[in-house]
Amino acid sequence: MSFKSPNISRRLPLVGAAAAGAVVLLAGPAFAHVSVQPGEAEQGGYSTIAFKVPNERDSASTVKLEVNLPTDHPLASVMPQPVPGWDVKVTKSTLDKPLELHGKKITEAATKVTWTAKKDGEIKPGTFQQFPLSVGQLPEDADQLVFKALQTYSGGEVVRWIEEPKEGGEEPESPAPVLKLTAPAEGSGHSHGGSGSDTKADKAKAEGAHGASGTADEHEAAADSSDGTARALGVLGIVVGAAGVAFGALAGRRRSS
Repeated sequence: MSFKSPNISRRLPLVGAAAAGAVVLLAGPAFAHVSVQPGEAEQGGYSTIAFKVPNERDSASTVKLEVNLPTDHPLASVMPQPVPGWDVKVTKSTLDKPLELHGKKITEAATKVTWTAKKDGEIKPGTFQQFPLSVGQLPEDADQLVFKALQTYSGGEVVRWIEEPKEGGEEPESPAPVLKLTAPAEGSGHSHGGSGSDTKADKAKAEGAHGASGTADEHEAAADSSDGTARALGVLGIVVGAAGVAFGALAGRRRSS
C-alpha cells in the first residue's frame, strides 16, 4: 500500500533552498578584525586603550602588529604596557606643526607602534591578544581617531586593517580600528570646579552637623523639663496622700467620741 505525499515533495526544494541559504548566512558575516577597546573616550583627556587582535588563520600564527597613529591629530604621549612574549617599539616623527602641552612645546610625536612576537609568544590559531597603550592628550576638536593596523602571520601574509568606516555605510571588508571621542561629562576630572563643589559639600555637612547638635540640645532641654515636672507631680502626690491620711484619722476620732 503506497501513500502519496504531494505536500512533502513540494516542500523539499524549499527546505533545500533554506538550508543552502543558512550556509550562505553563516559564511556571510565579516570575520573578527583588529579593534580598539574601549570603543570611545573623552575629548581632551587621557585614556588607556587596547588593540584586540584575533588570529583568523587555522594554520598560521600572528607574529607582528603595526599600529599607525593618526597624524592629523598627533598624540604627544604614547606609552605601551609590556605584553609578555612580545617586543614593542614606538616610532616618533617630527611634527609639521608643534603641539602645546602643559605649557611645553612638543616638536615630535609617536606615529607608529610595532609589537613583534618573541619565541612562543605569537598569537596561535583560535586565540587573541590585547596590546594596551596609554594615550593623550586626546584632541578636543575631533569626534574620532582612526588607527590603521597591519597584522602579519607566520607564513608571511600581511592583513591590512586600513579601511575607514563611513557613517551610515556598510562595514568595510578590512575596517581600521576607530576610537570614538565624546564630549566630557559635567563634573568630570577635566573641569576645575571640583574644589568649589567640595567646599559646598563641606559647608552642607557642617550645617547638617550643627543642625543635628541643636536638635540634640533641644531634646535634652525638653527631657530635663519633663523630669522636673515629674518630680513636682510626685511631691504633690505625696503631700495630697499625707493630707488624706490625716483627714481620715481625724474623722475616725470624731466618730468614736
